Amino acid sequence: MKPPLSPLDVRQGRSAAQKLALLDATHAALVEALGIPDHDRMQRIVEHASEDFQLPPGRSDNFVLVEVTMFAGRSRQAKSRLYQVLVRNFGELGVAPADVFVVLQEPPMENWGIRGGRTASDVDLGFEVQV
Repeated sequence: MKPPLSPLDVRQGRSAAQKLALLDATHAALVEALGIPDHDRMQRIVEHASEDFQLPPGRSDNFVLVEVTMFAGRSRQAKSRLYQVLVRNFGELGVAPADVFVVLQEPPMENWGIRGGRTASDVDLGFEVQV
């Protein structure tokens, strides 16, 4: 399988426990909103010095930029649900809704090489993409 790729860009300064909590909250949102298998994880934290990560006006140092690269095919409702669940999950960690910014990338399945170099569109993924 190929989970959505989910880098989280943040400013430096969070503890290891805080970073793990953000990763777990992201994965839980992907499972809940998109129905990916629970064991299928590929999230990562990318930290930046404050001088290397400018923030939009009115945002705090808790700002999190979530970029999710995933197979194309999810419905508008599933994507909207993902945004809402990410905001909820991060809110439980003290991140304000205004400090959550999500961008989805959806390259076609023929642009993914998985399981030993096979095209994703030629593989039985074991889960439903059309949610």
